[in-house]
Amino acid sequence: MYVNTSFLAIFIVEFPFSAPPNNVTYHFFIFVYIDMTRDIIDINDFTILVEEAKVNEPTIDSCSFEEPLIAVAFYGSGNVDLSVKYDTKQKEFTYTKGLALSFYANENVEFIHTVSASKPLECLVIATTAKAIDKLPNHEGELFGDLLNQLVNPSDHYVEGPSFIMTPEMQSIVDSLFHIQYEGKTKMMFFRSQITTLLSHFFGQLARSKTESINTTEREKLNQAKDILLQHIDNPPSLSELSKQIGLNMFKLKKEFKAYFGVPVFKYLQNERLTLAHKLIRTQEATVQEAAWHVGYDSLSSFSNAFEKKFGYRPSQIK
Repeated sequence: MYVNTSFLAIFIVEFPFSAPPNNVTYHFFIFVYIDMTRDIIDINDFTILVEEAKVNEPTIDSCSFEEPLIAVAFYGSGNVDLSVKYDTKQKEFTYTKGLALSFYANENVEFIHTVSASKPLECLVIATTAKAIDKLPNHEGELFGDLLNQLVNPSDHYVEGPSFIMTPEMQSIVDSLFHIQYEGKTKMMFFRSQITTLLSHFFGQLARSKTESINTTEREKLNQAKDILLQHIDNPPSLSELSKQIGLNMFKLKKEFKAYFGVPVFKYLQNERLTLAHKLIRTQEATVQEAAWHVGYDSLSSFSNAFEKKFGYRPSQIK
């Protein structure tokens, strides 16, 4: 089933003015255009929700589920804010770009996205029910039981499972699912294959994390290193400079960055550069040459070769 919606929403904004002898509050009605797409797709015993929203003013998008679900949410490049509310409790996520978040939620849980022009919504949720886990093909149910046991046997209305920042490979898959160029049966074939691959990467990362011993402090430093690279994507610091900035020696930085994010430091940077360049060209925010310069490539040929190696086609072929 596919549901696509574009609609007008009305918001009330309050502007207080001081006017003797009383403070007067004026209410302005603002009409905001919202472009929202929700695709709900059933594959075997999984239900897939693909949700995308772009707005020109801050907008609240709320959803809940009709029955208890075990799910994994994968966030694209939108970096939307997320609040999870249940009973009197609330959990906030203020940096969701590239986040993979597993959870159990029943009908008493509300998921609230705050969407804005600078933070569009790109979220893909792969969900199943507890009763369907044993029916999943290829021993997938065993993976849920082994690696997401706290979700299979929940202790509250909402239980948060493992979460992490996706590897570049996972992020590339998520991006491709928001920009499928195929149609009809070919589109569904591509979608099925990518969902399977994405879940494989997710459980692979969970299995790997069980054998890793990166402590919380070092994980924070690695996330800091990632943020520094993204903030200076066109002119990043050297490994030596980066290690000094985060307070982690170069050996640990190289070793643990690869273990945590799945790729070496500058391979991660290259993937992020190319992903950003792809977006700039695809949305016509920049020409191929401008996109190359924007992400730090001086040579157009080097940029085009790296781009083709990652995506399988030249940047000039994007339509």
